[in-house]
Amino acid sequence: MSIDLSGKTALVTGSTQGIGLAIAAGLAAAGARVGVNGRSNRSVARAMEAIRADLPDADLVAVAADVTRDDGVAKALAVLPAVDILINNLGIFGAQPALEIDDAEWRRYFEVNVLTAVRLTRSYLPGMVGAGWGRVQYIASDSAVVIPTEMIHYGVSKTALLAVSRGFAKEAKGTGVTVNSIIAGPTHTGGVEDFVYQLVDKDLEWADAQRQFMKDHRPQSLLERLIEPTEIANMVTYLASPLASATTGAAVRVDGGYVDAILP
Repeated sequence: MSIDLSGKTALVTGSTQGIGLAIAAGLAAAGARVGVNGRSNRSVARAMEAIRADLPDADLVAVAADVTRDDGVAKALAVLPAVDILINNLGIFGAQPALEIDDAEWRRYFEVNVLTAVRLTRSYLPGMVGAGWGRVQYIASDSAVVIPTEMIHYGVSKTALLAVSRGFAKEAKGTGVTVNSIIAGPTHTGGVEDFVYQLVDKDLEWADAQRQFMKDHRPQSLLERLIEPTEIANMVTYLASPLASATTGAAVRVDGGYVDAILP
């Protein structure tokens, strides 16, 4: 299959590192003009340099804006008034005992992980519908389905994203716009490395720490390893393409078989 996103403009939130950076690179490699988003000019510039190291001709747009805030969304819209592809990747996570998560922390996770995506969808979806073509995706998590005891607040926020995705897919029905969520499994990023070391012996070498983490905390994984960000990006790029025109309202799994279910 040949994925060609030439002529399409994408915005990937939280794309200065990890999964978001891999997604931005994947879309750029397919020919899309990609808005690289982070909170600072420095982080965005660094991410764009990393992408261009492998893709010198990548068509990138700097979107330095804190999209968790209304003024940040306005700033992003000023840079990219319309997009064809919106990837709601931005999110926060961290381990915390369930009974120690206070109301403020619950609100913070809902605000960042859920409402940010809702605001951006509300901003960009009408333009896609008007154009008769568009792609909206939400990067959810296996934690949306298999709620982890060490971060219930994160899991609940990702469960909410699955509902948000399905709801907006219904809003966009029959318009040529597809809306989907990605259930990403345990993925190897810098932030996840820090998270792993919250749960296993900090003196272990990374290879041993990863094995211990998967054995003790993610034993359901059929891969028995962390997923690489590019593996998530491959699915996102496909779903963003015309090839995925019949896939909408779906929660597509890139979880390494972590969720123990036949259906998504």
